[in-house]
Amino acid sequence: MGCAEGSDDGRRESREATARRVVDAVESLVVCWLAAAEEAMPRLPDRQLLALRTIRRRPELNLTALAEDLGIGLPTASRLCDRLEAAGLLERSVQPRNRREVQLVLTPYGRRVLTDVTERRVRRLAAVFEGMTPMQRTALESGLFAFRQAQAAGTDD
Repeated sequence: MGCAEGSDDGRRESREATARRVVDAVESLVVCWLAAAEEAMPRLPDRQLLALRTIRRRPELNLTALAEDLGIGLPTASRLCDRLEAAGLLERSVQPRNRREVQLVLTPYGRRVLTDVTERRVRRLAAVFEGMTPMQRTALESGLFAFRQAQAAGTDD
């Protein structure tokens, strides 16, 4: 099964055209996503919310692993955790198995804040989904799931 010369360029152009069409939709989604977080109290910067979600998802996390997950330096991660701890959203505790290692733990208040932000996002997205047909919602869900899988496969290197 041979390919016509230049067909790879056509596929690349098609992928880029698809990416350009998706950009507007993603920007609308991001606006909706961020607006829901801005309504929550306390108002937290995106990076702080991301840190809290990461810690909730990986309870064994220490400061070094958080910095790696967020793609930031250790001093930046430490200052970020200082702010979250001062706000009562995070606690640092000594690891029971390794007393030199500090474990990051969400406080009950931190979990409530994350739950509030998540629920606000769910309500905003559900309101948008009201204007979509069931088939469109299913297609969106399938496409986003495939996107997540392809992205994860590309970062496993």
